[in-house]
Amino acid sequence: MSTRGRLILATLCGLVLAGIVHIVTVRAIPYFAQGDAFSLARSSESLDHPLRIHSLAVAGVPAPAEAWLPIPDPAVAVGVCAYDLDDGPMRVSARTGALTLSIAVHSRKGAFYAVTDQAAVRGSLDLVIMTRAQYDEALASEDENQVNRDVRIVAPEREGYAVVRVIAALPSQSAMANDAVDAVSCSIDAPEEPTDANTKPGG
Repeated sequence: MSTRGRLILATLCGLVLAGIVHIVTVRAIPYFAQGDAFSLARSSESLDHPLRIHSLAVAGVPAPAEAWLPIPDPAVAVGVCAYDLDDGPMRVSARTGALTLSIAVHSRKGAFYAVTDQAAVRGSLDLVIMTRAQYDEALASEDENQVNRDVRIVAPEREGYAVVRVIAALPSQSAMANDAVDAVSCSIDAPEEPTDANTKPGG
């Protein structure tokens, strides 16, 4: 076979191989899409607390194989709360304690906000994740005479998730770290219903 013939054959083989790879990749997209971090985090939307995705071993009892993210520092308990801001702003509330706690907020494009318990006010840390429209509405309806300690965060996308991490400095604190993750509250900030005093007769 001439050099030109071998070149043509090699080119055709390359094109066929590229086509096979392309077809396999396209058909595999749904499988990988269901297994990415964002999709897996959606299972936490029905919970009012973070879904534990990495527990710490306690008193010699191995931690359950629940992690679906790369295993972090073995001294860190991790939980996740997914949100869809079409349902309303997401409030993530945590009480600080003896263990270091941090919260990072992610969209599909990656983390866009992070905070530690050092930002807590009187032992409480409240993040409210919202769209720009929800943020503007909250500002417009805010009572100037009322102190608001919420940390308001405008999300770049309506869907995302918050990752809670708690560090156990000592093995004896592992159970405390797991409990601290579970104790964080994740809830939708629903509009306040009018009280009887503000309800019009016949309304």
